[in-house]
Amino acid sequence: MGWLMLSRHSGRDLLGHVFSAVTGRTLSIDVSQPVVVDRIQRLQRLETVVYTMDKLVTGAKENPVLPDFLAGDRLLMMVHGEVVAGIDFSNLKSGDVRVDGKRIHLHLPAAEVFSTRLDSGKTRVYSRQTGLLVPTDPNLETQVRQEAERELQQSALADGILQTAQQNSASTITSLLQGLGFEKIELE
Repeated sequence: MGWLMLSRHSGRDLLGHVFSAVTGRTLSIDVSQPVVVDRIQRLQRLETVVYTMDKLVTGAKENPVLPDFLAGDRLLMMVHGEVVAGIDFSNLKSGDVRVDGKRIHLHLPAAEVFSTRLDSGKTRVYSRQTGLLVPTDPNLETQVRQEAERELQQSALADGILQTAQQNSASTITSLLQGLGFEKIELE
């Protein structure tokens, strides 16, 4: 990998020399600390992983005295949703970036879950059973959907979504910094 990086930089240097010879102008990229911090901050919320899942969720309201066929309300729903995670660079501080020539040290913020949402078009109620003596509770489906979002997020967290988001973010930011001309990149 080190040889490839040297070849790439040598090719870019050669291209810069050719560009200078043809146009009479020099090509330069400002990689000072304030500029690098600004470019990384512009990434804002870098979404690096999306987990898409289907989950079967149930909800029920029961009466402590009467049996379910008289006073119960039960719902079975198949939900389809996604959990999006990544890194928020908008709060990056100048102290998180140290530039020394072609070397850069960057403190990456921790990965976080940005959103968990259900796709209403792919979410279906499979069964609804309401007791003979009670009306259908209009809030039960809303409560089951809220619980489904919570369960989707918990499943994604248990499956390692934050670790994947952190790794993908490190890879993306490394490519960005290499594109700015840095040869030694340290991420923490």
